[in-house]
Amino acid sequence: MALSRRTFTAFAGTAALGLSLGASASAGRGSGGPDGAAFAARTAPTGPAPHPPSADGRRHTVGFDRYSLLVDGRRLVLWSGEMHPFRLPSPSLWRDVLQKMRAHGYNAVSVYVAWNYHSPAPGRHDFTGVRDLDLFLRQAAETGLYVILRPGPYINAEVDAGGFPGWLTATRGRARTSDPTYLGHVDEWLTAVNRIVARHLHTRGDGTVLLYQIENEYGSYVTEPAGVDYMSHLYARVRADGIDVPLFHNDLGRNGYWAPGTFDTGGERGRWLYGFDGYPDPEQIPPDWGHFGIGGEKGGATASPDTPGFIPEFGGGWFDPWGGAEFDGAGYAGSARTRDAAYERRFYLTNLANGITVHNVYMTFGGTSWGWLPAPQVYTSYDYGAAFDEGRRATPKVVPMHQFGHLMRCVPELAKLDRAEDITAGGTAPGDGRIRVYHLANPDTHAHVYVLRNDSPEPVTSTLPVAGISLPVTVPASDARLLAAGIALGRRRLAYSNAQPMLWLTAGRQDVAVLTGQVGEVTVTAVECASEPSVTVLAGDAESSYVDGRVRVSARLGGLTRVLVEGGGVPAPLLLLLADDETSVRLWPRETPSGSVLVYGPSLLRTAELRGDTVRLTGDTVEASDLEVWAPHGVRELVWNRGVVSALSTDSGSLRAEEPLAGVPAVTLPALGGWRRQVENPESEPGFDDADWTVADRTSTFSTTAVPDGRPVLFADDYGFHYGDVWYRGSFTDATGTESVSLAYSTGTQGLLMAWLDGEPLGTHRMPVPDKKTVRKGSWTATATFGIPRKARTAGRHVLSVLVRRMQHDMDGKALDTHKVARGLTAVNFAGASPAVRWRLRGATAAGADPVRGPLNTGGLYGERSGWHLPVFEDDGWPVAGLPRAERRQGVSWYRTGFRLAVGPGVDASIGLVLEDDPARAYRVQIFLNGWNMGQYVNDVGPQHTFVLPNGILRTRGANTLALAVLSDGTTESGPGEVRLTLLGSAAGGVPVTVVPSPGR
Repeated sequence: MALSRRTFTAFAGTAALGLSLGASASAGRGSGGPDGAAFAARTAPTGPAPHPPSADGRRHTVGFDRYSLLVDGRRLVLWSGEMHPFRLPSPSLWRDVLQKMRAHGYNAVSVYVAWNYHSPAPGRHDFTGVRDLDLFLRQAAETGLYVILRPGPYINAEVDAGGFPGWLTATRGRARTSDPTYLGHVDEWLTAVNRIVARHLHTRGDGTVLLYQIENEYGSYVTEPAGVDYMSHLYARVRADGIDVPLFHNDLGRNGYWAPGTFDTGGERGRWLYGFDGYPDPEQIPPDWGHFGIGGEKGGATASPDTPGFIPEFGGGWFDPWGGAEFDGAGYAGSARTRDAAYERRFYLTNLANGITVHNVYMTFGGTSWGWLPAPQVYTSYDYGAAFDEGRRATPKVVPMHQFGHLMRCVPELAKLDRAEDITAGGTAPGDGRIRVYHLANPDTHAHVYVLRNDSPEPVTSTLPVAGISLPVTVPASDARLLAAGIALGRRRLAYSNAQPMLWLTAGRQDVAVLTGQVGEVTVTAVECASEPSVTVLAGDAESSYVDGRVRVSARLGGLTRVLVEGGGVPAPLLLLLADDETSVRLWPRETPSGSVLVYGPSLLRTAELRGDTVRLTGDTVEASDLEVWAPHGVRELVWNRGVVSALSTDSGSLRAEEPLAGVPAVTLPALGGWRRQVENPESEPGFDDADWTVADRTSTFSTTAVPDGRPVLFADDYGFHYGDVWYRGSFTDATGTESVSLAYSTGTQGLLMAWLDGEPLGTHRMPVPDKKTVRKGSWTATATFGIPRKARTAGRHVLSVLVRRMQHDMDGKALDTHKVARGLTAVNFAGASPAVRWRLRGATAAGADPVRGPLNTGGLYGERSGWHLPVFEDDGWPVAGLPRAERRQGVSWYRTGFRLAVGPGVDASIGLVLEDDPARAYRVQIFLNGWNMGQYVNDVGPQHTFVLPNGILRTRGANTLALAVLSDGTTESGPGEVRLTLLGSAAGGVPVTVVPSPGR
């Protein structure tokens, strides 16, 4: 991801809305198999989708033509969601998120692998504990999800240095070019990753990795050897490491960069995909970015007409900067509000209508940029306004994702669509221009698909010419919907419907089909029947008729309307289930080796297994809920979360539990008290022993920041201090005549500097809060000037102590080596005299990094270096303190307490920590839970006040230690104010959670 996403939305919003057919793929090109598109057309089946992928031990083929991916010759619409394991430091919870994604319709997960997260030093790569990539890929396969793997080397992703490790900032060579020094480090990184990934390739049957990205949003040096050779090198490196699935690059917008043929792929053909990302403003008209959109060299997917329309990143939300300028202080609730379920329907369905069949939503679960992981622009939460919030809870945004995902899986016609004749809503041209109609058809099955989009601020009711009738349609304001005609509903065919199809499956001796719409909406659904069938309304407000070979069902949606169609020339019954949107997300289809299962009722279905006459289900409930199951013939017993459920047969052909499933029991959280407090920053005192500190004696640097002539390098990275706070102590022997000192420093957004002279505070200087114009600026620099007190302008030894709070490195989105912009002090100048200063500095080094929590967990505060943040630290000698606090002091104070939780077994409770205070108070807090740095709170900037405490790091049944490192600038009274635990959500069920190790040293 790049911070310049919006740079292309202006022209995207002016894109012409007329449709034009993309060029046909020629034989022998693009399919990844013999005879290219011609082979694909002959071999791609159009029946029900195959079972979800798994590590089944069988080799699989992965190819593509201009329409879609082809897995074992079968067409596949890849409906993917982005999540980052590094933003959820509890491996047990990865499975929780993956299962929720699978249940809600996704068939793939896309993941960045962050180089900085795994590499504490050159040549060292850590894939253990919370960094266990092998475990994540196994979990994805076990869940039944394909994997789009994106290991960089550059990822952006709003993380420190765009994912480059800290040590790379102090190395020779221009990054993101063919510079040999840089490529040497890249080769080590990619080979370390690929050693794991090669064991999980779907082509080998050992896993589900389907696609692999090299580089990310690389728009520099596109026609220069430094860039072309770089991309060729990455391609060759990955292939040499045994990665044989299709590779791709994610273009920053619709530029046509790195399309097939623009760089050397070693003679391989049909193994490279062109992809581009899209983050349109939600207020604009959804642009036509696919094969049927604008043509020309820079027309998005049209830049690569022989490969499928592919968007590796399409906005599932948007990030929020410090101060909350993006959403006017509303935080990620504002992101979710502006990019809501209606936004998803408008934009994602427009993408599908434009031939985008490989579609990844960034983000689907955002998570937490814990520790020193976040880039300077963003705060700790990376909730992103995503479909699953930071606490792992499904939001209303999952409704369209749930419906679309299951639709893509069950209707293979959607993987191969051409433009059909233009039609208009309202019957005659120009018709009702408020509804934009995309009409597409499958050339093999002749099924028709209609995407109807309403860009007006009012709901629109009109008609649509479908299957020889004028079908009444209603599209809500600023919304869209998909209708279909001629698709299979099991052994019958849908003639037309103004309800949106969601899924069909065969359960026992009947077919079951689900169609959806808004609550209260009147729908009309017609199913083809050779003769008049028997139609029974089993539940809901519905009636039927039979005319001209079609049984027509009219229904007003509310809950689950059930209509059974029997006979009519088809031996198997069809159960039509018409669900309003809220009800649709309580319907859970699942394929098993023994047949399909459809579950209705609980808030989540995680797994389904058939054993003899028993179906074993696991899942979650929040409120008490019904449980109803459609299963293969012969199933007589239900098991829910290992408990046998008494069930009865229904006239819908299902088994229904006699008693509702229990909801989640109440979760009680303790009040936080018993605080102890200790002040620190002894480094500011003139007598502090800094003999073991690093001497600032370097005279040259690989940084892009210039070093003042005749001065030593003061940049923290040059001395191995890459993350968190850094202390400086400058000793000089004569301050006579000095009037002031100017401290130039560089920190990134919201950084600050504090200075003391001979133990007395000189003051604090802070970087400004970014606004919408400056949020993308990463390399913030400033100069703080402090007057020298007259009493200090004397001969004799003096010590200037400086604490710099760094906010990490620039992301270098334009490949200008800006991740190497200095952090820490950059220059020091005195006015009135020029004393000779000898500098020493101290921070957190990779060599001394916590081997479990990693180098991004801790910085260079005295308390961190002394273990005050760790759970085993003995704080009995600290004074007792109460909250809220009100004191004025420049420097650092620590607060520690313990608390116990007793969340019931089988309850998944998502718990957060809330900090609140008078926003006029200027202070910030680093939050440590059991030694893990859960993020940074800035009281007078915000907007974040709630910090998610992930289970596993949080002991939900046991003792926990909370430590707060409070950094006050001395300009106001400071807290902490109110500090409390909060329940973000809970469910009965969840996944088994393994405690994440939290060592004491």
